[in-house]
Amino acid sequence: MGTHDSGKHQDVFEQSYTEGVTRALPPPPPRRRRGLNLRTLGDMVSQVAPVGAIALQGCVLTPERAIENGFVIIGEDRTILSVQEKAPQGARIHRTQGVILPGLIDLHGHPEYNVFAPWEPPQAYDNRYQWRTSDIYNKLIRDPQVLLRKTIPGVAARYAEVRALVGGVTAIQGASANYPDPGESLVRNVDLNIFGHSRARSQVDLPSADRPGSAETFKSIVNGIQAREVDAFYLHLAEGRPSDERSWREFDQLVELGGLTSSTVIIHGTALSREHFGRMREAGAKLVWSPQSNLRLYNETTRVKDALELGLPVAIGADWMPSGSTSLLAELRVARRALAQQGLEIAPQQLVRMVTSDAARIAGLDSKLGSLEAGRPADLIVLERRHADAWENVVQADPSWVDLVMIDGDLSYGRVDWLESLAGPGARERLEYVIAWGKEMLLDTSHSVYGTNTPAPTLSKLRADLIGQYPQLGPIFI
Repeated sequence: MGTHDSGKHQDVFEQSYTEGVTRALPPPPPRRRRGLNLRTLGDMVSQVAPVGAIALQGCVLTPERAIENGFVIIGEDRTILSVQEKAPQGARIHRTQGVILPGLIDLHGHPEYNVFAPWEPPQAYDNRYQWRTSDIYNKLIRDPQVLLRKTIPGVAARYAEVRALVGGVTAIQGASANYPDPGESLVRNVDLNIFGHSRARSQVDLPSADRPGSAETFKSIVNGIQAREVDAFYLHLAEGRPSDERSWREFDQLVELGGLTSSTVIIHGTALSREHFGRMREAGAKLVWSPQSNLRLYNETTRVKDALELGLPVAIGADWMPSGSTSLLAELRVARRALAQQGLEIAPQQLVRMVTSDAARIAGLDSKLGSLEAGRPADLIVLERRHADAWENVVQADPSWVDLVMIDGDLSYGRVDWLESLAGPGARERLEYVIAWGKEMLLDTSHSVYGTNTPAPTLSKLRADLIGQYPQLGPIFI
């Protein structure tokens, strides 16, 4: 394949794709929920919340077990008061008849690119550097992304957050340094300020001579890890075939740079061997796996069976729309099949943990996210119940099964009848009506820019702006 010209056009793209979040962000300002008292809320703000204390009834999943007829009680302060089997007193019961679990955590993505339709690679590549310099990739992805960033900055990222939200994802990884103000976020961004802190860093590429300052930036991240100022360092590494020397040698470069640490989270690791995974385990590093993207680009994926057998912590990420899955739920099914082909029949409960409790632990956020426990923020989803085994129900689910999404106790997305009941009269007028896979749903896009009275754009406005610049926009409800 040919290569693209390397001018300012390319620089704009490389900045957004490869820079990541490399420095600590200033603490967020106090946030206001309109209609409520001023209080610091970490990183989320919303307008629509349940009226009074509520108890969601259904099959409740904890990391250890499924409570078949359980209750998640959420107080007026939007935190979880308890998870129990007995019907509570003093809380309004909402019977879901579904599966209630923590909001899904996607630890590998590039949200600003999730406006594109899936890309069909014309060949299998040896490593990511091949497709990133191909003419077809430039025409289908790089050029349109540069256009959107120049003409309607921030719109693509917000559209991608809606895509994540309606698929049950309440926290994502992959924000770039050019991401919109975190005060406008619809879902939590683990790279940015989260719960009032900025303790994650991310990079796509290792330092190189053609990226001035990259070595100093990498060193500053390692210094931050050593100073215990960084809980998670997300790094794309060894993304290519195991036979590709350039890919697997990146591991040695990482070690030489002092980057293999207990905070290191390697994304992909497709070219790594069992020996590499053993060294990662010894260092306390972690792995994030995106099998669909690997298989489409390289016809091979990471030997996660080896990683799991060695006890290496593993999470699953959907990557991005060009080559990854349409949702994190879809990625779970690909992961199961890929592991079966490697000779491991994995339990559905373990797969669910890889996008909830295990993912939260890898992100250094397990005291807040990843499980439903008293005192935690009410980040949760409710799925339709279609399978007797609740864990299997999650693995077989797709976004059309999502009946409710709550983030920080707010009603972010859900069935019309449920939100009208939970939020009280007028909920439909305050939320955006959407038809999602044939279901009537309400979506909260009411977040406003902090310090102004400017309302955030609705999904309809986002869609219109994007189509105005890029008519081939990838739909959300597919």
